[in-house]
Amino acid sequence: MERMIIFCMLFFCSSMALTAAPHKMAKYKQLLKTITRLENTVKDKDVELLHTPENPVDECLFTAVTCFQKGTLKLQPENSQVNSTFIRTVSVLKKFTLSDSGKQCESSCESYEKKTPKEFLKSYAKLIKKVIR
Repeated sequence: MERMIIFCMLFFCSSMALTAAPHKMAKYKQLLKTITRLENTVKDKDVELLHTPENPVDECLFTAVTCFQKGTLKLQPENSQVNSTFIRTVSVLKKFTLSDSGKQCESSCESYEKKTPKEFLKSYAKLIKKVIR
């Protein structure tokens, strides 16, 4: 009987782990779509340049996502017609979280080069693709 209970617990735990992974993948893919949608509606001229993490090492992924979230708050819509869509899209990006690896990252947001909003969003998408792999 004990073996049966242990087997059932193991089976349950492994099935939960398998269902969690596809959910995260779907979440990341949705995030990529959101970033692409935002690229088409963001103002790119006469705006503040944003600190843009490029190719962060694994222990700096959490810091890079935090930098992107802070930068996302500074983005502006291209025009007033896309404003409501823009606000909803930015709110989706603000909610995204990545678990902290616990390792210390040497760089801060300010250490990254400043780029235009469209370049910023392309780098954000590149980071999400790295997380997916």
